[in-house]
Amino acid sequence: MEAVTVVGAGVIGLSWARLFGEAGWEVRISDPRPDLADVVDRELAGVPVTLAVDLASAADGTDFVQESGPERIEIKEQMFATLAAHTRDDVVLASSSSSLLPSDIAAGNPADHRIVIGHPFNPPELMPLVEVVPGPATSASTVDRAVEVYRKLDKLPIRLKKEIPGFVGNRLQKVFNEQATYLVQQGVIDVTDLDDLVRASLGLRWATVGPFQSGALGGGPAGFRHLTEHVASQMTFEIGRPDPSRMGEVFEAVEEAYGLGQSAYEKLAALRDGRTRAVLEPLGWPPPPSADDQET
Repeated sequence: MEAVTVVGAGVIGLSWARLFGEAGWEVRISDPRPDLADVVDRELAGVPVTLAVDLASAADGTDFVQESGPERIEIKEQMFATLAAHTRDDVVLASSSSSLLPSDIAAGNPADHRIVIGHPFNPPELMPLVEVVPGPATSASTVDRAVEVYRKLDKLPIRLKKEIPGFVGNRLQKVFNEQATYLVQQGVIDVTDLDDLVRASLGLRWATVGPFQSGALGGGPAGFRHLTEHVASQMTFEIGRPDPSRMGEVFEAVEEAYGLGQSAYEKLAALRDGRTRAVLEPLGWPPPPSADDQET
């Protein structure tokens, strides 16, 4: 049985731990939080997990590391220095970071060739995507191993050709969310109607075919070129940007619409997870096991 060290017992780390555990891995989870045992008992019931406040002991003898600690470069530098010193030279050190560059995390680290971003979309146990982002020093074997592990977890690992701040998923999300906020601030639409609009149009469309394939279809037999040169060529309006000084009103609108606190969070998460599971199988997630998987 292969062992994974999951660093961080927040929302992302716990979801990774559940995913690895259900896939048959030995799961070690490390976090200095004083309530670690209580959190694991509550959130990972039925998943065999070894707890370790000490990161070095959690890393010793592991076969893969998935770090999901605080999104602060100085903390990640310290954690990856410890991980580098207490893991074999063939062990991938993957970070779930949403935006920090692998080259920054690996700067000055003797194991820089083993450091890679394995960025999931929340929650990792449900969402198929993992962005695999190498830094300039990341070896090809590290990327290959990370892709192999994520595929065995029934994820869809997408290799980026090079690092860029925010990677791809969050760069797209940032632009979209800024425009959504701008439209709410301008009084064009309210929060719940915007969410419904997206679920009934772009979200549904992109879940099935993605933006470029959608563009190829939108142009009919003449394809994406036709769409761009005709319909898209008339979309010359300025899109505007949200006003940072007015974010309070957006926060209040979202909180009024969806609530705040643990109870509201659990209700929304259950709704999200139920709907996500309902659409995954018809879309082919997870993929059926391959012949090689069945043989092993």
